[in-house]
Amino acid sequence: MVKIYTKVGDHGYTKQVTGKMVPKYDLQIEALGAIDELDSWLGYVLSVLSPKASPELTPRIKKIQHNLYELQADITVKRHHNITPDDTKALETEIDDIMSKFPRIKAFILPGGKQSGASLQYARALARKAERMVVELHEKQQPLSDDLLEYFNRLSDYLFTLARYANFLDGYQDEVSKLK
Repeated sequence: MVKIYTKVGDHGYTKQVTGKMVPKYDLQIEALGAIDELDSWLGYVLSVLSPKASPELTPRIKKIQHNLYELQADITVKRHHNITPDDTKALETEIDDIMSKFPRIKAFILPGGKQSGASLQYARALARKAERMVVELHEKQQPLSDDLLEYFNRLSDYLFTLARYANFLDGYQDEVSKLK
């Protein structure tokens, strides 16, 4: 039987892929944790998608989950660079396609809606949080590829678009902010 514990992460340290022991608050560990949090939340989103939204959104969300694993590998393994400009372009193409189904946004949209849409709005916020941690890692400790940074930036836009699409599929009209 394979054990799930390694006994090397004790006393506030954990082992990186390179074998180096670092504190659990190391920037790389924090960035990887934020990506894992987003990926885990997307697993939850898949479990609560409505019957109307699921056929359209499930394959898209699963693709993002696979890409998040690639992102983690791109961060941890020196010669692993699988996120490319094509991945970002694919997000942009889908964003444009989905957004063409709605009227143009003229105000801030309040996060929420039906469970599918609201869950995806939270995923968008987690993506922004993970992006901030990845950028901090890039700027302070470990230079990352522009491809990875651009993908992450577009990912939250994509999740926002999926949230709007889920609400649309579920017959919910987005509520706009009443800024004064």
